[in-house]
Amino acid sequence: MRSRSLVVLMLSVTGFLRDARVSCCDESCTNKPVFTPSSLVVRFGDSTSANCSVCEDACVRNQYDVESPVGQKTKMGSTILWTVDALTEWSPSSLCYYSNDAGQQCCTYLPVTVYQPPHKVSISVNHTGPMVEGHQYTLQCTVEDVAPVKNLFVTFYRGQTALGLPQSINRPDEEPVTQNFPQHINPGREDDGAEFWCEAKLELGPEGPKLPPVETSQKITATVHYKPHLEGSSPPDPIRVQEGELLQLNCPAVANPPPLYTWTHGSEKIEVSEDVLTINSTTVSDGGKYTCSVVNKMGNVTREFDVEVQESYTVIIIVIIAAVVLLIAILGLVAYRYCYKPGRVGRSHSAVPTAD
Repeated sequence: MRSRSLVVLMLSVTGFLRDARVSCCDESCTNKPVFTPSSLVVRFGDSTSANCSVCEDACVRNQYDVESPVGQKTKMGSTILWTVDALTEWSPSSLCYYSNDAGQQCCTYLPVTVYQPPHKVSISVNHTGPMVEGHQYTLQCTVEDVAPVKNLFVTFYRGQTALGLPQSINRPDEEPVTQNFPQHINPGREDDGAEFWCEAKLELGPEGPKLPPVETSQKITATVHYKPHLEGSSPPDPIRVQEGELLQLNCPAVANPPPLYTWTHGSEKIEVSEDVLTINSTTVSDGGKYTCSVVNKMGNVTREFDVEVQESYTVIIIVIIAAVVLLIAILGLVAYRYCYKPGRVGRSHSAVPTAD
């Protein structure tokens, strides 16, 4: 027990002396130590190393060293090699220093960024069931166990289109944390069936890996309910057809839930429940106003058609020709019966007298 207390006391004194030395060192001195590289970005658990050129050879006779909570140091003249086999500290930044002849300390810090890619990235929405067109909803991207969170950038996507700029948060945490990022959306009919997802990327600068660590969430498919919307251009006004021709009225619409169709001709309901009304052979009575009504639980929309059915002169001509032909036939039959009536032929010739 006594030896344990002694060890704790020695460590405390050592830490105090190190802190006192660090607190009084000068980072702006002329001939300060130089780290190579000047900063490090290391994945948690990986190995790393750096060289510190302390000063000119003249300072070797003075006190110089590298202070770090982890790793080993190897002195080679005025150069110190600092190595770590497996970096498992989240704040391992190191200090290289020396004392000049006047007892002043000159030092340089080695910034070390320890990173950990996200353990998991997921996306959710603050709603269950279908969304409604025009209402606002919030997507949430949850990034789990990532470090350092200040280097994290999150982007939301609809399909392959980014929803705004990447988001970040200014938190000083060096150890892994879980962070949520929100994104507001106002879905419309074009978002029905769209896939939403998010991407988490660690931007670690030029000292970091060439390909920044990236993790993506699962994709959620949006179901959006919206009132009917008519498609296509408006029909001509009026629609003119010849009597006897085909009439086809189109009323295409998109809606979710799927809509119901009703057709009326004037005030009379037509037994058609589709988006197309077809009359194979029109008559004059088929002219007038037609109304297509499209409705679902979200709303309704209508389209009107003004139809003119023009009398067909071809039919009239055919009827006239048929009447003339019939009249000629009747007249011919009457003439025939008049001219060739039985008995009329015998009376038209006198008998030849005979000699007594």
